[in-house]
Amino acid sequence: MNKGCIIGLGLFLVAITAGLVYYFAQKSDQEVQGIETTKAEIKDIIKKTVATGSIKPRKEIIVKPQVSGVVDKLYVEAGQMVTKGQKLAKIKLVPSQVNINNAQSSVDLARIRFKESERELARQNSIFDQKLDIENARVAYEDAQKEDERQKALFKDGIISEVDYNRFSLDQKLKKAAFENAKIAAQGNKKQFEATVDIRKQELNSAINNLQLLKEGASQNSRQVSNIVASTVDGMILDIPIEEGSSVIERNNFNEGTTIASIADMRTLIFEGMVDESDVGKLKEGMPLELTVGAIQDVKFDATLEYISPKGVVEEGTVKFEVKAAIIPNNEVFLRAGYSASGDIILDRRDSVIAVNERDIIFRSDSAFVEIKTNDEKFEEKEVKVGLSDGILIEITNGLDTASQIKVIKAEQG
Repeated sequence: MNKGCIIGLGLFLVAITAGLVYYFAQKSDQEVQGIETTKAEIKDIIKKTVATGSIKPRKEIIVKPQVSGVVDKLYVEAGQMVTKGQKLAKIKLVPSQVNINNAQSSVDLARIRFKESERELARQNSIFDQKLDIENARVAYEDAQKEDERQKALFKDGIISEVDYNRFSLDQKLKKAAFENAKIAAQGNKKQFEATVDIRKQELNSAINNLQLLKEGASQNSRQVSNIVASTVDGMILDIPIEEGSSVIERNNFNEGTTIASIADMRTLIFEGMVDESDVGKLKEGMPLELTVGAIQDVKFDATLEYISPKGVVEEGTVKFEVKAAIIPNNEVFLRAGYSASGDIILDRRDSVIAVNERDIIFRSDSAFVEIKTNDEKFEEKEVKVGLSDGILIEITNGLDTASQIKVIKAEQG
């Protein structure tokens, strides 16, 4: 091969090399120019966990009837405000004929006993007025008194000894004591018969009231009407699960009874929700919550965590713990019982701090880095110190300012 060919080949290779270098340099510049960048911003970072649950009244009362029967009249409806003692419903009694017959028999028997006690008291009063029950003791005392006076005269005349006289004097004193005791006993017997009459009268009244309650649902001597169901608290009627004509059962030791109405104070509401076990260890009473109610758009409700269950329950294969939070009243919006809601429990927060998207952070060997664009249009890694993260934004505590351009690490690049 001649010398000219060799020189030409060399020049060709040099040209090819220069072209390739220029091509790759241009391509590198284009890639740098095509990379998306962002800047750190001043943000509020809030780390929180979410509890799902519902709105409930703090105190809900279930009202049940005192008697069994059929609902004759309903005086209220759901959503109405009621006061303590206000009538809710009237129960038409359907008493058993056997019970009525037994009650009537009790009245008849009590009336007979009452009449008998009155006759016995009248007899005792007659005896007391005529002093017949103390007559024997009075006569014995008067005889002993006369004998004592006679014996005393004989003693003064020296006819009998002092020992003999003392025997008669003691007998007179004993007879006097017996007479006084007889008067006290007579007075006690009179009061005892009077008390017996009072007891028999109360028994009769009780039997009459019981019969009247069975027949009419109310007693003559009581203001309370057992077949009238009244509210036991002030509040709002949440639900009336019965209709007029429905049969109801009274509450007793063997039956819970039929619910007439549920009443609650809607001014004091709580949020009841469930929190995953992975977050419950970070909670404590007094933490603030921000409630979002599904039925009410664009309105947030503040609440305060006041209860964390000590025992978890298994739901859908995971352990969850119940939490309760007191809702701060909002007079502009009416919350209904049973609304589904989610509560954002604020675990930690940083206000007005330098923050970047956590996706743009490179974590390596317990260190964090970001790629900063340099003056020569290239990127270089810079170590930064990070703080609180909410899962999207992360706090930068040192090593970065808001002027630096940060390389955006997209999903396919990361």
